[in-house]
Amino acid sequence: MTRSGRLYFFCGKMGAGKSTTSIQLAKDKYAVLLSEDEWLSSLYPNEITTFDDYLKYSAQLKPLVKKHVQNILSVGTDVVMDFPGNTQKLRKWLLDIAKEVNANHQLIYLNLNNEQCLRQIAKRSNEQPERAAFDTESVFMHVTKFFEAPEASEGLNILELNGKE
Repeated sequence: MTRSGRLYFFCGKMGAGKSTTSIQLAKDKYAVLLSEDEWLSSLYPNEITTFDDYLKYSAQLKPLVKKHVQNILSVGTDVVMDFPGNTQKLRKWLLDIAKEVNANHQLIYLNLNNEQCLRQIAKRSNEQPERAAFDTESVFMHVTKFFEAPEASEGLNILELNGKE
């Protein structure tokens, strides 16, 4: 019997460090890294200018990504998904990817407060000017309204990491 890979995915407010952490985790685990931002910018260049655009194109991407990740997991390779699991609905989608192919999973919850996230967003805007139009305090406040912290009742294997302050 072959071993399924493990699916790693993230929860954390905008600016919490999900992408940075996912890159390091993929290196540490010798896992395949899939970044939603990379897929969206490659498939829909210059088409995502609002949060609603993001929601629309992200939804279009999900069926393809799900099948792709399940194929990778099914051959025993670990996958790190840099896709935000910031609502119960999104976490269920991510959990189902693993469960449907009998793979283990790990949700990494980057539990930072608003001030910590806003500082990291400001730093990121300086380091990556191409993101400055979307990485703003007003976008952060809008997106944060939808954020739902993970709960044990969701059936997730949660590893919670707090901010360093």
